[in-house]
Amino acid sequence: MTETIKANLYDFPKYYDLLFGSDWKAEFDFLQGCFAKHAGRKVKRIFEPACGTGRLLIKLAQAGYEVGGNDLNEKAIDYCNKRLVRCGFPASTVVGDMSDFRVRKKYDAAFNMINSFRHLSTEAQAEGHLKCVAAALNPGGLYLLGLHLIPSRGSRQMEESWTAQRGNLQILSHMWSKGLDRKNRNEKLGLTFHIYTPTELSRIDDEMNYRTYSKEQMQSLLDQVPEFETVATYDFHYRLDRPITIDARTEDVVFVLRRKK
Repeated sequence: MTETIKANLYDFPKYYDLLFGSDWKAEFDFLQGCFAKHAGRKVKRIFEPACGTGRLLIKLAQAGYEVGGNDLNEKAIDYCNKRLVRCGFPASTVVGDMSDFRVRKKYDAAFNMINSFRHLSTEAQAEGHLKCVAAALNPGGLYLLGLHLIPSRGSRQMEESWTAQRGNLQILSHMWSKGLDRKNRNEKLGLTFHIYTPTELSRIDDEMNYRTYSKEQMQSLLDQVPEFETVATYDFHYRLDRPITIDARTEDVVFVLRRKK
C-alpha cells in the first residue's frame, strides 16, 4: 500500500536534491561560461539567494569558488551546510529571506536558476530582492536569473514529468498547472512525487503558488532597479552561442544582469 502525505517538498531536502540536482552539469557549465563572457570582473565569490540544498553551490565550491547563500527553509540550509562541511568547505549558507537580506562581504556573481524568484508574491518583494542582490554584488558583478514567463501568444508548457535515481532511491515526479489567474498574477501548481526504495513506496502531494510575469511585466520590474543592466538573455538550453530575443512567445528565459559600475 502506498503511503500518501500532503507536504512541502522543501521539507525533504534529500528528495529535493535528487530531483533537481541530477542535471547540474548544464547549469554549471552555463554559469562559468557567463562569468567568462559577461562579467565585468574576475569571479571568485558566488552567492545564491534561495539556495535550497545547494545543489550547484557544492559543485562551484569544488571548482574553487568561495560560495554563500540563503534560504527560508531551515532543513534545506542544514542539509546544504552539512554537505559543504563534509566536503571540507565552510558552512556558508544561512536561513534568510531572499527579498530582504544583507551580506557582510560583497560577491562577484549571484544566480537563481529555476523559478525560485517566482515564489515572491508581490512586486515590492520582487523589487526588494533585486535591490538586495545588487547591493550584495561588486561593480561589474553578474546576476543570472532564470524563470518562466507567461507568453501572450502561442501555447505554453502546462505539465512536466521527470525521473531521478541515486543508488536505491528513485523518484518519479509530475508537475502541472492547476490554474492561471492573469489578473492577480498567480499560477497554482500541483506536484506529485512517488518515492521508491527497495522496501517501500510512498507519495508526496504538494501545491505551490507562483507569481506570473509577462515580457512587459518583467521589463517593468527591471526598470525599477537601475543598479542593473541586462547584458544578455538565453533560454533553458543554455547555449552561450545562441542568446535569444524575448518576444510574445518566449517562455523560459535566463536574464544576465550586470551590476553597473
